[in-house]
Amino acid sequence: MAKHNELGKKGELLAREFLVQKGYRIAEANWRYDKDEIDLIAWQGDLLVVVEVKTCSTSYFGEPEEAVDAKKEAFLIRATEAYLEENDLDCESRFDIVAIVMNEKETRINHIEEAFFPE
Repeated sequence: MAKHNELGKKGELLAREFLVQKGYRIAEANWRYDKDEIDLIAWQGDLLVVVEVKTCSTSYFGEPEEAVDAKKEAFLIRATEAYLEENDLDCESRFDIVAIVMNEKETRINHIEEAFFPE
């Protein structure tokens, strides 16, 4: 596995543990719809939370959350609509980003609630 893929997997595991400690209940990890993937789907009470995890080894070129562009948001929205339909869910949902900078010197987690909204 490529080094960046290993970092991404470690980041997703760390994000999952972080959310569980905050009281979220993880429903799915790496849920796929067509070519799109939702990193984590969790419940916070009655609210469905769709989480994109971005992990980098440095923020030298920008913060990890800056990598979630309009195209990625559109993919996440489309996949979430499919998830809601497939599971016959009628509930409120929210899109979060868990941005992680992880290297030998530090591990920094930034949980951005309501990171973007469907248009």
